Amino acid sequence: MTKDIFEDEKIKLTPEKGFDLVGIDYFAEPGNQLYLVEHFEMYQDALNAKKDRKIQEEYFVLYKGTGNEYFCR
Repeated sequence: MTKDIFEDEKIKLTPEKGFDLVGIDYFAEPGNQLYLVEHFEMYQDALNAKKDRKIQEEYFVLYKGTGNEYFCR
């Protein structure tokens, strides 16, 4: 199984509370390719912001679950 190249960056950018909309910069140095677009308190707001992006596949929402597990949607 191949390790996700963004896994460490995802963990670093995942907020303790709320939801972060994160983008991918494929031209940046490895380890710095993910960047915070905006923080939201509600998941639906983050999802709507992602849907408003021109290329939705280059954005995702990061958040922590109730058991402190990391999620990426």
